[in-house]
Amino acid sequence: MNIIAIMNDLSAYFKEEPLRELHQELEKEGFRIAYPKDRNDLLKLIENNSRLCGVIFDWDKYNLELSAEISELNKLLPIYAFANTYSTLDVSMSDLRLNVRFFEYALGSAQDIATKIRQSTDQYIDTILPPLTKALFKYVKEEKYTFCTPGHMGGTAFDKSPVGSLFYDFFGENTMRSDISISVSELGSLLDHSGPHRDAEQYIARTFNADRSYIVTNGTSTANKIVGMYSSPAGATILIDRNCHKSLTHLMMMSNVVPIYLRPTRNAYGILGGIPQSEFTRASIEEKVKNTPNATWPVHAVVTNSTYDGLFYNTEYIKKTLDVKSIHFDSAWVPYTNFHPIYQGKAGMSGERVPGKIIYETQSTHKLLAAFSQASMIHVKGEINEETFNEAYMMHTSTSPHYGIVASTETAAAMMRGNAGKRLINGSIERAIRFRKEIRRLRTESDGWFFDVWQPDNIDEVACWPLNPRNEWHGFPNIDNDHMYLDPIKVTLLTPGLSPNGTLEDEGIPASIVSKYLDEHGIIVEKTGPYNLLFLFSIGIDKTKALSLLRALTDFKRVYDLNLRVKNVLPSLYNEAPDFYKEMRIQELAQGIHALVKHHNLPDLMYRAFEVLPKLVMTPHDAFQEEVRGNIEPCALDDMLGKVSANMILPYPPGVPVVMPGEMLTKESRPVLSFLQMLCEIGAHYPGFETDIHGVHRDGATGKYMVVVLKQGADEPGDKPSDTVKKAPGKKPSAAKKS
Repeated sequence: MNIIAIMNDLSAYFKEEPLRELHQELEKEGFRIAYPKDRNDLLKLIENNSRLCGVIFDWDKYNLELSAEISELNKLLPIYAFANTYSTLDVSMSDLRLNVRFFEYALGSAQDIATKIRQSTDQYIDTILPPLTKALFKYVKEEKYTFCTPGHMGGTAFDKSPVGSLFYDFFGENTMRSDISISVSELGSLLDHSGPHRDAEQYIARTFNADRSYIVTNGTSTANKIVGMYSSPAGATILIDRNCHKSLTHLMMMSNVVPIYLRPTRNAYGILGGIPQSEFTRASIEEKVKNTPNATWPVHAVVTNSTYDGLFYNTEYIKKTLDVKSIHFDSAWVPYTNFHPIYQGKAGMSGERVPGKIIYETQSTHKLLAAFSQASMIHVKGEINEETFNEAYMMHTSTSPHYGIVASTETAAAMMRGNAGKRLINGSIERAIRFRKEIRRLRTESDGWFFDVWQPDNIDEVACWPLNPRNEWHGFPNIDNDHMYLDPIKVTLLTPGLSPNGTLEDEGIPASIVSKYLDEHGIIVEKTGPYNLLFLFSIGIDKTKALSLLRALTDFKRVYDLNLRVKNVLPSLYNEAPDFYKEMRIQELAQGIHALVKHHNLPDLMYRAFEVLPKLVMTPHDAFQEEVRGNIEPCALDDMLGKVSANMILPYPPGVPVVMPGEMLTKESRPVLSFLQMLCEIGAHYPGFETDIHGVHRDGATGKYMVVVLKQGADEPGDKPSDTVKKAPGKKPSAAKKS
């Protein structure tokens, strides 16, 4: 951080010469000097260069107005104003409240001024660094000798090996020195939340509008399990969003709880919809409790917000309506909601406390903020027993956390504080909206087909756009009013072949082909659906990346319209099966897969697959216990009907379970099996298009798709649900009363 911007006034020698002397002295201090052409140039320089650590300008020419504009971008950035003898008398008290230091034009004072600028810069860096990161930087700078873990001892062990030295050179000195032991007392402890660690978590809580926050170093998968372990005692009943992440399925396999599922919707595109408002009502929950063996009134609820595809709930409605002790919003994909007004009322930490309830929000800091992978946070609003919660925390977290991950979590929070954070998120939103408009423009100007965007017709307003029941663009039937909203940052592109109402057209371009083409050109898609592609416009996306994506999309249209050979368009796909793709052209490939989709009527099949849930025979916990006892056997996917699944079955995309451990596919839930069979069939017909399905594997000898089921004698489920679910002590499975 060493760039100083100077806005000088060349109209007079007495102003020009002192600044020339200062330029020389600043370079001796290690600063780089930039000379913006005008006010707008300076503001853009500040906006686009985070290593700028100070601005020098002529007070007579630019004065208070420029100072205020700089403060809007970064209120902590040091500002140095040069004023002549008379203009200093015009400085008011309001001017002095800004972060401005005044100097007088004078020859021979450059060294003294440069020293003061160095001191102000050091103070600026000290101010913006959050507490733990600051302590970590200080520790690394001191270069202490340690006789504790880790064994590489600040990287010195790596330098004793050729391969180790390559590893050291790749990651760098500071990375090695900052990988330290929990024994370093001056950094506090993540395990008992003391010292700088405690300060860091308090800092994060203030930033994210929480009463209490926890840093988690093994991702939101672990954060979800921590919250669930604390909130759900053995034998209790919990409400679980059926769109849940697999980490919550793993929680239910670990904890002996009775799940009741909140059933969401899906549209024709296969986009995950929200849970209808009716599912949150007391009457609906009473009915679910009544129909679930050994269920009692739920003590805890988990809701995914936002969905993978960027749909937010009206969380205030859920908080007020859902009659449970604690509500957990799994917000892994949206750690930025506290930093822009369009997300107000749509996030877990929005608003004030809810009397009598505890609100949790887990966020993957690394997903859409600037942090290392595995960086995650738990936010809490409401009263918890911190000692007991910490026991649950300790059950899942490491006793040797990586300090780089911890510091990156805190730094991500620091980046979002104040005007700077709002500016970063606003920039992401604006770039996403510009990209959406550009796609629509190219669509209107293109000959023949082009990509479309899943969004309302009017996106001029910067907002989370509502999914209204009177609109057709979203494709969700019977959606509630004022319930679901689309995040502009999550951009879903649509490929030809499928209309919003679920009608398959005569011709189409499956999105998986486009995804493979983009991959060939250095662009990785977040999620690929049947006829849609999801792109995340995080704060790390700049104009260069957005324009590269636009160029790649237009290039795909060109090669598709020319109907080039698969060998030339998708060389990686060709190499997987050269004989199969030898003479095939790109349009033949697209229409072949599209024909399979039409044959199976994918939109209808997908809708029905998620309309009826499989039969709950036993809890995920009891199913897993049978598995670890060895009471399992392989089963062909085609023969799965009437058998109890030992594992969750989860296709990517979208990455949510369609069959839970302990569930049985019956005649009523047959569409789930048909959906899985269709996904497998596409992969069997077209090499390289196999769908990744957790819980399903292809037998190398027979080519059959296999699953793992419980042996028929393990629990003898028959047509009746298992009685292995333990009742909560002293509780009755009554739907009329809370437990």
